[in-house]
Amino acid sequence: MTGTIDYLIIGAGPAGLQLAARLERSGRNYRVLEAGGGPGTFFETYPRHRTLISVNKRYTGSSDPEFSLRMDWNSILSSDTDDNDPSLLFTARTRKYFPDADELVRYLRDFAEKTGVNVSYDSRVENVVKKQGLFEIITRHETLTARTVIVATGVSKLNFPDVEGADTIERYDTVSVDPDDFIDQRVLILGKGNSAFETADNLVETAAVLHVAGASPIRLAWRTHYVGHLRAVNNNFLDTYQLKSQNAILDGTVKSIRNNENGTYTVVFSFSRADEVQKELTYDRVIACTGFRFDASIFEGDARPELVINDRFPNQTSAWESTNVPGLYIAGTLSQVRDFKKSTNGFIHGFRYGVRALGKILDQRYENQEWPSRGIEATPEAITGKIIERINRTSALWQQFDVLADVVTVQGGQGVQSLQGGQDAQDGRASYLEEVPVAYFKDGGIGSPEHAFLVTLEYGPDHDKVDPFDITVTRIAQDTPGQAHDAAYLHPVVRHYRDGELAGTHHLAENLENEWDRPAVHVEPLIAFVKEQLGAR
Repeated sequence: MTGTIDYLIIGAGPAGLQLAARLERSGRNYRVLEAGGGPGTFFETYPRHRTLISVNKRYTGSSDPEFSLRMDWNSILSSDTDDNDPSLLFTARTRKYFPDADELVRYLRDFAEKTGVNVSYDSRVENVVKKQGLFEIITRHETLTARTVIVATGVSKLNFPDVEGADTIERYDTVSVDPDDFIDQRVLILGKGNSAFETADNLVETAAVLHVAGASPIRLAWRTHYVGHLRAVNNNFLDTYQLKSQNAILDGTVKSIRNNENGTYTVVFSFSRADEVQKELTYDRVIACTGFRFDASIFEGDARPELVINDRFPNQTSAWESTNVPGLYIAGTLSQVRDFKKSTNGFIHGFRYGVRALGKILDQRYENQEWPSRGIEATPEAITGKIIERINRTSALWQQFDVLADVVTVQGGQGVQSLQGGQDAQDGRASYLEEVPVAYFKDGGIGSPEHAFLVTLEYGPDHDKVDPFDITVTRIAQDTPGQAHDAAYLHPVVRHYRDGELAGTHHLAENLENEWDRPAVHVEPLIAFVKEQLGAR
């Protein structure tokens, strides 16, 4: 048995590598265990048709690398600030808007090599238990002891339907991706997510009949602004359905599946739009494309995390710590529990900022470090100037809308008592903290400042009910300060908390170019808001 490790990371995917690189830069005692022979092994198989749906936009018209990260959904971060190593950005590798999955695998391998992270490959974790406050991690080759464990394994287990006869059908992870194997066949695809439609699009040219089935309604990403909903790049199948090309969307549930002697399948389907009318349908092939889930099988006893959302994910606090296993943290796509099907923690371009925030939380809890901050003048003009500068270039608040916030605390000359600020904040100064999880702030993660301005980017509460292509829907809030609170689209929101209680909210008017810097529209109303809030007693 080796000495006790301070930070043990399970999984060398994007999240595990980014956190490991940060621990490496900081000289921490850490180690990464990876079951596969190299980093990012999930992406060696998925997506099955080998085209990512994560945006890769090299040309943004801006020379600001922080701003350009808004359009780069595949890079992981090599810095705690906005000075990421350009050679460690994915956009340097290809200009394909939807890149090849194999390119992401090569990128992750290069990132691991260039950052020198301490990863043990071919080291599948077989068991995790807790003994005397420490974690014991058992692999095929060794037993390790760790003070904290960070789970960055992703959703590595197929979320298979619980239906009679489902064990006889094909699965997304193993089904053939050669369209010629489906010539002139009737095919049923279970699921209504991107993997289902990716599979359907692949078979449009060869299958005789394609049905895509599921109980949930189809939700389009361009309307909901959740990138995990059906993306335009995968929805060609909808055309073939609505234009009557022998394909269809079935709304309802599969009750049973029977594999017949002649190799066909009889599926009993209950239609949700026809008063639960049941009908028997016959297919040559049935494929389950029903998503993925967390594999909790390696955790035992006091180390086993509580599961939520149909047991698909580990439950987590605002610090991404297991709700029932102290010292067990979650990083990467598993962290989407905190913003499930709302923001972007389920994807690289979102969880990379969550991982960066988690690193700062670990520093607070185990390294006696405060959240990094910068001192600015405690005047409404200076506070507003810094907020305006940040919201016009930040990629973190842009990607992690309504999840991460910049926080301005005011102290000293304003009589504010805060646990933040360090040497930068003296009398009459304010402290600017970047990328604080909103829920973590509300739970007291950065202390209890008397005055705190929380800066987020957010969509309006009913944004998913607005059809952005309906010309009768006007964007009345655009560039109109008095109606900014009615904005449906992405825009900045500044909230003032006094002694932990919400004291005031200010919406900055939305703008077509997402440029929130017009003096009369954005700057002056925000100055007036900050001045009023600081003067309120």
